[in-house]
Amino acid sequence: IQYIYEKYGRDRAGLTATVISYRRKSALREVGKTMGLSLDQVDALSKNVDSLSDPKIMKERLRDAGLDGKDRTVKLVLHLARELRGFPRHLSQHVGGFVITRGRLDELVPIENAAMDARTVIEWDKDDIDALGILKVDCLALGMLTAIRKCFDLIEKHHGKRYDLATVLATDQRDPDNKPAPVARGVYDMICDGDTVGTFQIESRAQMQMLPRLKPRCFYDLVIEVAIIRPGPIQGGMVHPYLRRRDGVEAVEYPHPCTEPVLRRTLGVPLFQEQAMQLAVVAAGYTPGEADQLRKAMAAWKRNGSLDKHREKLLTGMAAKGIAPEFTDKLYKQLLGFCDYGFPESHSASFALLVYVSCYLKRYYPAAYLAAMLNSQPLGFYSPASLVRDAKDHGVEVLPTDVNASHWDGTLGDVADGVAEDTPATWGHGGPTVRLGFRQIKGLDADTEAKIVAAREHGPFVSVDDFAQRTGIYGRQLSILADADAFQSLGISRRDALWQAKSATKMPPLFSGLIVRENPITLPAMGEMEQVTHDYRTIGMSLRAHPMALIREDLARMGISCNADLKTAPTGTMIEIAGIVLCRQRPATAKGVTFMTIEDETGVGNVIIWQNEFERHRKVVCGARLVRVYGEVQCDSSSGKVVNVVARKLAGLGLLPAAEHTVSRDYR
Repeated sequence: IQYIYEKYGRDRAGLTATVISYRRKSALREVGKTMGLSLDQVDALSKNVDSLSDPKIMKERLRDAGLDGKDRTVKLVLHLARELRGFPRHLSQHVGGFVITRGRLDELVPIENAAMDARTVIEWDKDDIDALGILKVDCLALGMLTAIRKCFDLIEKHHGKRYDLATVLATDQRDPDNKPAPVARGVYDMICDGDTVGTFQIESRAQMQMLPRLKPRCFYDLVIEVAIIRPGPIQGGMVHPYLRRRDGVEAVEYPHPCTEPVLRRTLGVPLFQEQAMQLAVVAAGYTPGEADQLRKAMAAWKRNGSLDKHREKLLTGMAAKGIAPEFTDKLYKQLLGFCDYGFPESHSASFALLVYVSCYLKRYYPAAYLAAMLNSQPLGFYSPASLVRDAKDHGVEVLPTDVNASHWDGTLGDVADGVAEDTPATWGHGGPTVRLGFRQIKGLDADTEAKIVAAREHGPFVSVDDFAQRTGIYGRQLSILADADAFQSLGISRRDALWQAKSATKMPPLFSGLIVRENPITLPAMGEMEQVTHDYRTIGMSLRAHPMALIREDLARMGISCNADLKTAPTGTMIEIAGIVLCRQRPATAKGVTFMTIEDETGVGNVIIWQNEFERHRKVVCGARLVRVYGEVQCDSSSGKVVNVVARKLAGLGLLPAAEHTVSRDYR
């Protein structure tokens, strides 16, 4: 985005605005503060009240929040919050919608400075400029593009090879039998196994569970994979028919011969936004202009309900062609889903390119890819701790931050032991190690890193005092480094380093070269649990051990299995697992079902929580960082690689101090 501002100038380029409206939480907070509730009450109200329409649920949520549902002020807050939902709150900047002009931008539209530096925003949204006939160009600013660029740079620096998007895509070659050639086969095999943590678009729980079913073996399969797990195809009931036809279980049929050219590539099942518009033309008698109005109606339906007027025209037009009303009804539901979020084929193809590139880099350059992902945070679905754990599972050796070796960004180091083979656990063997950067340390300034690197040019540090005097780093920043165990190369324990950091004092210039000798103090060593807890508190992860491994004996005595046991558990088996919560999801298309992903030292476990179980265990589901789940194993019969636990009982687990310093990525 900044490239466009630099190329065309802020006087000729500007992002369009987007109108942010009040939603449940923001409405409750705004009204609660206005009506005089305390900040604690407002916080409890917004966190607990997850429905403003169901009186029974609201009553229970208010009780959980410690508020009296009969109180006049509370009742008024709820009433006004319901009224406020959907009203405009403020203008924000569009994710990438640009207006670029030949003349001065401010002569055409009103502009203002954005909250971000060096950015200009037009004070009209995309509907305003569309009504005025002004062209908007969408330039997607994707964090994955940054990660890929950084990965290319690391590969060139360490391996001497220069890649770009085109050269990576060129590796997607076919053999004489039209099957993936060896290099591409390695990428697609990894994708089909659902081994896609940290990749673009196909790393979510839903996508990872779809991959073994869809079994992508070519680029266009990735185009479909990107588009199929969206509200449009899901609400239209198109997902399972497509999978059955792809597996040969169901014959490929078309609702009418005129629809075959539109639906041939997707086996007679509409999956893309363009297909819905093309079907309106060939099967319902729409003109191209009317089809474009249908597209606009899909974009604006939630605001003004303009899609409703197309329902009768679609039904009548398709009935005249002899198309069954069941298909028309499914298509209309799919259009409603596209109003939430649906992919045009061109958009999906662009994303599929990044899917293949990110998977290629993860498969063949796992160390460089991990470093690039860590250096591009915040990014993606998983925390840095999960990315590191996944890379280590693939044979990448990860080294801790250290004052004598680290830079701000993570870097690649010497060759790791072992030889890379086709086995996933060996992909990182023989490749470079990854040295964590100072950016992983919570609270550390980039200026501190610059001082460390500059002082390090004159030789390695030999003690905490030597470090402090040469860098001029004292006080809080020095304590942060010691607490993060960044002085390991000096042979100093975390506790000793912290003691020395607390006592380090900046000397006056006259005594700057004076070495103060004190009697050494031996402090008791930290236990492994304490070390891991400090790691999570300071850098958000631990390279020593996974927290769950430290309590595995206790869990075994409680009858709790590890997540790896799910791979061999037969369908219908009752099992109890436990882990740190990585993410929670409750998509609108799931009809009240909540999905939770938990992690232990052996991998991840996917948990399905039905609506009634969610209500019974709501506090645990919504708030616990470490959970134990008792439920029934559910395996996908078609692939055998998709395993879930359908929860029957959930409870918090308070055995692990490190879990208090983990952060789950919820409802993305």
